[in-house]
Amino acid sequence: MADQVLKFGIPKGSLEAQTLELLRRSGWRISVDARSYMPKVDDPTLSCRLLRPQEMPRYIADGTLDAGITGRDWVVENDVDLVEVESFTYSKVSLAPTRWVLVVPEASPIRRMEDLQGKRVATEMVNFTRRVFARRKVNVEVEFSWGATEAKAADGLVDAAVEVTETGSSLRANGLRIVEELLTSTPVLVASRRSWAEEWKQFKVKQIAVLVRGALDAEARVGIKMNCARANLARVIELLPSITAPTVSPLYPSAALKGEEWVAVETVISEHTVRELFPKLLAAGAVGIIEFPLNKII
Repeated sequence: MADQVLKFGIPKGSLEAQTLELLRRSGWRISVDARSYMPKVDDPTLSCRLLRPQEMPRYIADGTLDAGITGRDWVVENDVDLVEVESFTYSKVSLAPTRWVLVVPEASPIRRMEDLQGKRVATEMVNFTRRVFARRKVNVEVEFSWGATEAKAADGLVDAAVEVTETGSSLRANGLRIVEELLTSTPVLVASRRSWAEEWKQFKVKQIAVLVRGALDAEARVGIKMNCARANLARVIELLPSITAPTVSPLYPSAALKGEEWVAVETVISEHTVRELFPKLLAAGAVGIIEFPLNKII
């Protein structure tokens, strides 16, 4: 129906380009005007909005949006009840899981959270940080940081910070030490409870989840095809990892085969195994090996 349009949020900022590329590989063509927060999409049942991931959970929870991709950390920060449909670990196009950590200057005497009693902590995750300290019964002053949170802790403007990191290298470069890891976050596809209760909206959100998951599963894999004589098939198959089992089909008899029975073999493998695998396949009797990229694995 013409009025069945799912309002979908795309994260603005660090996840934007990766999410748009992921949706492209999932089957949607989305174009973004630099001056607009309403991307155009080649799907009449989908209406997209660009929003900061920090605020997206709130707009989904209140029904302004039906669903969207944001960070699990911002769902936690907004403390809203949403349906988590799928969790994604972006890899080739993307970002690794992030960690929110409590940090202090390297020379600080603070060794555990309880040592911050009566101290000041800066963070962008104010609500989450207050809840964490309250659960541990540690009374601190938590202030919102507009940015440069690492520098505030390093310069002594605050006693500690709750900051996001992937590897911790930036924190170490700024002379900071991790006291405790508080939260691990990945991108998540979430929907409002109200939208999830509508059958067609739930179907649409599940469609997005399945296709995005398929695109992610295909990221680090490639398809390969090859030919080999039936006599060499067992040796070739023994070398091939596969999701289920390789596909084997007979080749059409021709003079080029010189009376031998030949087969075509096709499978999906991890991309990082190609360099080691191909020489072994050649040695086992495979010929005409073809590698091809994959868009989705469902």
